[in-house]
Amino acid sequence: MTDGPETADADAGEYLPDDVGAVRSALVEWYETDHREYPWRETTDPYPILVSEVMSQQTQLDRVVDAWRDFLEAWPTVAALAAADRADVVAFWTDHSLGYNNRAKYLHEAARQVTEEFDGEFPETPDGLQELMGVGPYTANAVASFAFDNGDAVVDTNVERVLYRAFDVPDDDAAFERVAGALMPDGESRVWNNAIMELGGVACEKTPRCDEAGCPWRAWCHAYETGDFTAPDVPTQPSFEGSRRQMRGRVVRVLGEHDDLPLDELGPRVRVDYAPDGEYGREWLRGLLDDLADDGLVDVEERDGEAVARLRR
Repeated sequence: MTDGPETADADAGEYLPDDVGAVRSALVEWYETDHREYPWRETTDPYPILVSEVMSQQTQLDRVVDAWRDFLEAWPTVAALAAADRADVVAFWTDHSLGYNNRAKYLHEAARQVTEEFDGEFPETPDGLQELMGVGPYTANAVASFAFDNGDAVVDTNVERVLYRAFDVPDDDAAFERVAGALMPDGESRVWNNAIMELGGVACEKTPRCDEAGCPWRAWCHAYETGDFTAPDVPTQPSFEGSRRQMRGRVVRVLGEHDDLPLDELGPRVRVDYAPDGEYGREWLRGLLDDLADDGLVDVEERDGEAVARLRR
């Protein structure tokens, strides 16, 4: 592997050891010797890589594997996904408990963009990939890295934790970006980003497993030397049970099983304690439907003086 620039910018260099080349080599050798085997790591096809990235945004990787395989069995190519009925894609997302359903909508729309606007070929740069619906900077950079070896240094919560502990980088987004960029060898974003994310996910978890996982950076690690394994706070997710997110998912799932439903027929299928004029009644249900309509997932129309909801096709 190449060592990349011998000197990082001054702001990043103050946090890094002098032997940056040895730090890089140790991590890549550790990763290539043994790492978790996820199927999307065995391909450079941007379509399945994009699917894996979108699925894993709010879901543990081990839980994503089966859903990812099922998704690609249903829609094996970007053209197949583009031609799919959006309601089927959203229903799949809900059935597999993959989080916010608008991600399914955006993934479907991105597939249409690739086929209709890019002649079936994915953009190969982070900036180009961000032109796709729902693809933000992090996802774009990940796909550029893992599909085309053409990305920048990935910085997620795991990477921030690694840099904070190993090199005493302050809890500052700009500092994390600078140090991560200085560490990554030029032109090797695929292996490097996989390796440093693996380090954060296997050895440098919230509860570190330095020795058990054979962390390759123990010789340079500030936390390992001092015994202080504090790290930046990680935001906690609100409880899912009974949440609006759960109820929105139920609305989508129920509507996926029917062409359309009046509100008073939909409501009891979403909450058993639905009462038209109660706390969880028409006003509450209409709020969920308005949110879903804003996301482009649901349509509500008046029919014979009654509000009727259906999935947007």
